[in-house]
Amino acid sequence: MTAIGLGFRVKSGYAVAVAVRGPASAPTLVARRIVELCDPAVAQTRQPYHAALHAHEHDAQALGRRIAIVKRCADQSVAALLDNDVFADADCRGAALVVGSVIDPATVANPHIRAHASEGALFRDVLRDALRARGLRCDVFTEKQLAASATAGLHRGESVIKRVVAQFGRAAGAPWRAEEKAASTAAWMMLPASRVDSATSRRES
Repeated sequence: MTAIGLGFRVKSGYAVAVAVRGPASAPTLVARRIVELCDPAVAQTRQPYHAALHAHEHDAQALGRRIAIVKRCADQSVAALLDNDVFADADCRGAALVVGSVIDPATVANPHIRAHASEGALFRDVLRDALRARGLRCDVFTEKQLAASATAGLHRGESVIKRVVAQFGRAAGAPWRAEEKAASTAAWMMLPASRVDSATSRRES
């Protein structure tokens, strides 16, 4: 079976998803998608913890309704993503989520910043739960730690990783932004690496 790794850059209300086919020594990008984690018809589900521009929502019923919609949208979007022909007869065991922060919202004093932290945690968790429900292992990386984690996990220097990710971008075409770069790096990290791959990559770095 062909090995496929999945990577996501999680944002507020959606995620950029990238699928990369192995082997890890010579990865190729095979899919790029926007995965909706909210309902476009219900505007409040993109920022469910915002009561107003600079306020945190405290209405438990309103929050409950919005969070239920977010969970449903995440589950439906992940199901549609994995139903793509790219994953037919492929071995996809893991996904990596790249997030802005893993801070506990309860530790944030400012209501507006706490609302953003709550949404970051929500969209990360619903996406991870939907993937795990379908048997995929999920790793989570913050954007700041991604580069160091990639060099350690892929046994390659940062310049080599950037060159391969740039090749992914040329294959995918525009747009190829920071979100796509992060998602594709994370997807590559999910590919199983053989001992030969690791030895070769150490020489390349």
